[in-house]
Amino acid sequence: MNKFVGSLFRLLKGEYSNAWKPRWSSAKYEIMVITAEDIEKFDKRYRVNLINALTGFSPANLIGTRNRRGKPNLAMFSSLVHIGSNPPLMGFINRPDTVARHTLENIRETGTFTVNHVHQSFLSEAHQTSARYPEEVSEFTVTGLTPEFFGEFTAPFVNEAVIKIGLRFREEIKIELNGTHLIIGEIDNIRIPDSFISDEGRPDLERAGSLVVSGLDAYFVSRLVGKFAYAKPEGFAERLE
Repeated sequence: MNKFVGSLFRLLKGEYSNAWKPRWSSAKYEIMVITAEDIEKFDKRYRVNLINALTGFSPANLIGTRNRRGKPNLAMFSSLVHIGSNPPLMGFINRPDTVARHTLENIRETGTFTVNHVHQSFLSEAHQTSARYPEEVSEFTVTGLTPEFFGEFTAPFVNEAVIKIGLRFREEIKIELNGTHLIIGEIDNIRIPDSFISDEGRPDLERAGSLVVSGLDAYFVSRLVGKFAYAKPEGFAERLE
């Protein structure tokens, strides 16, 4: 407790001011206040663009599946989230299944799916998979991306992806508020160049060229701007990079 009080005292004195110096002040901008009532009145496309991007950048991933007849499917998703590391779980949000959702249906049927990072070298092809193709049309065929299979794992990987993950379906949670589905998978296998993983187990996403997305259609590259030691209440964490 004494260490915490001492750190707080130094913070008030300004000793840590450089660590928390803002790059800009809201006083320089005219602030727009948007209420829930305003959001309801927005044009649908305007509302989608605004709300989808408010959470910040999301990982751009292609999810690969195959139906029970063996037809491969590929779709762009930006809702992938880390659920836990023991067991190793990932999840993503699937839209309401009031219409055909091939990715969701395939995962329910076969119990496997893949997550493949998106890179600039095939960005146009990756984005095109978000189009609503009929079930009998494979996005792999339309875009020219290459399905890749390993061993007895049934879902297709994207050959062109540098980082790819195979998962087994573990749980589906329906979100009653809007009818979407949280799909949770457990990692079965990871495929990544060995030189792209640090000694402490961290994938080098910048070197891999993994892209991030804002909203539904704006893609960006990622760049490391800082790395810190584990934060503790006794003082500010040391900057490592």
